[in-house]
Amino acid sequence: MAGRQLVVMARWPAPGRCKSRLAASLGRERAAALQRRLTDHTLAVAAQARQRLGFELVLAVSGLGPRAARRWQGQLGCDRVVDQGRGGLGLRLQRQVRRACSREGCQLVMIGTDLPGLLPADLEQAFAALNGAELVLGPAGDGGYWLIGLRQSWPLLFSGVAWGGATVLEQTCQAADRLGLSPQRLSCRGDLDRPADLRPWR
Repeated sequence: MAGRQLVVMARWPAPGRCKSRLAASLGRERAAALQRRLTDHTLAVAAQARQRLGFELVLAVSGLGPRAARRWQGQLGCDRVVDQGRGGLGLRLQRQVRRACSREGCQLVMIGTDLPGLLPADLEQAFAALNGAELVLGPAGDGGYWLIGLRQSWPLLFSGVAWGGATVLEQTCQAADRLGLSPQRLSCRGDLDRPADLRPWR
């Protein structure tokens, strides 16, 4: 499908430039190493799902210049690399949706790189859900979401959300309701962002 994309929001795994909450307890070097492993896992899972679904795999980067970003794209095996741009998470997500859904037939799924339990089946389920739903959400255990899928741009879904808090999913669903959207939910997953999130993986 020409308009089908998976966008992976990724931060360059350099000490002091990623995983600040984990770095406070693990140290900058270990936090960066963990970020690198998570990113490699995410892209390996995405590559497996791409073989079956044929989507375009897009790496949306933060913390790298254009030339370094292209090198990282090649190392990770992505089809394309784009810059997340400036601003908070909501604005950066909006930017990716606007870019990907500027053409007809859009099926966009966006994830981060904080999901050690991510499986190809998760991505397959998300794209399958988009065949009938305008909005797909993967709830996270911390009150946010680990995946969002869209068939067109709805900027209000990303406005007025207290990003990083425990009400991200709730606020997003409230915005969806105001837009007349009924989100299809996937299974709840735990992401890895705080020291307590490491316990199940030790």
